Amino acid sequence: MTPKVLHIVENLDRGAVEGWLVRMLGHAHKRGVALDWTFYCALGQAGGLDDRARARGAKVIYSPVPLSQKRAFMAALRGALKQGRYDVVHCHHDIMSGPYLLAALGLPIGRRIVHAHNADENVPTPNKLKQTLYREPMRQVCLALADRIVGISNHTLDTLLAGRARRPGRDIVHYYGVDAERFQAALPDRAAFRRQLGLPEDALILLYGGRVAPEKNPVMAVDVLAALRRREPRAHLVYAGAGSEEQAVIQRAEALGVADQVHMIGWRADLPEVMAASDWFILPRPEHPMEGFGLAVVEAQLAGLPLLLSLGIPDDPLLPTASYRRLPLAAGGDAWAEAAIELQQAGKPSPQAAWDALAASPMDMDRALAGLVELHR
Repeated sequence: MTPKVLHIVENLDRGAVEGWLVRMLGHAHKRGVALDWTFYCALGQAGGLDDRARARGAKVIYSPVPLSQKRAFMAALRGALKQGRYDVVHCHHDIMSGPYLLAALGLPIGRRIVHAHNADENVPTPNKLKQTLYREPMRQVCLALADRIVGISNHTLDTLLAGRARRPGRDIVHYYGVDAERFQAALPDRAAFRRQLGLPEDALILLYGGRVAPEKNPVMAVDVLAALRRREPRAHLVYAGAGSEEQAVIQRAEALGVADQVHMIGWRADLPEVMAASDWFILPRPEHPMEGFGLAVVEAQLAGLPLLLSLGIPDDPLLPTASYRRLPLAAGGDAWAEAAIELQQAGKPSPQAAWDALAASPMDMDRALAGLVELHR
């Protein structure tokens, strides 16, 4: 019998978590694997992936109460849990999954899963004191009430466990399934992409892909570009993504005299083509806390890109075929630029080798789907 699963998410839009879940839903549909999934959208907002999820057989429910009304929100969630008679509740908000578990107390739910998707342990309040006061109680609620604790990487799982030994079969790492087919099917056109940006055909592109947000440290990439252009005048920096740090990036570029070589192209549906038409991938994330799991890091490898990474990137998303340099942020732009030149001289890694390595890894779509099905069984 197919278990009824309620996934509690923000909303089905641009979030990495929600995008992964909808991809896995689609892969299950393609493979003929029956899933009975409902998405409970805590933000109470429609998202761009709602129709895709419904087309693949899932239900989408919007919370009728905003998260800010905590008691009313939990009461509404409890009502949905009772009405749906779910076998599994799968909470995707790290330590802040605690309130969802409290809302489910006493209900006949067979499995309660807390899934940590990053190691930030963010408590959504601007009040620093409240963040400190709430963090540990929320962790303890998760550890006490969940019968599965799942992390998307070893570091993420151990961060949530906070020193507690892993329980075999109950505290597990489950890697995102990554779809290589989009990269295998990509038809990159380096010249056309450079024409889109108004660049010469021999321009070299340092690509930043993802949220342009403080927790990704996007401004550092401008320092790397400025240092890189002193060694390689053809270098340009492209941001494929958007976020609150865009103005800070522009200001830093102006201050360093490289504003004309920084290009913001926003979110792209053709990211595999954009990646394959670039020359390096950069992710200068702060070193503390570390990245939970760098999905864009895996995708860059599938596109055949060498990687410039900070010490804030764990080993988990690196395939055996990866060509990369991992550097401390304190080394500064010059050291990062030297690493970029070394990677360029070594030649671009083989996308085919990366595809083969992915197929043998836990990030293979079929393996990831089987693990997810087993997690709900």
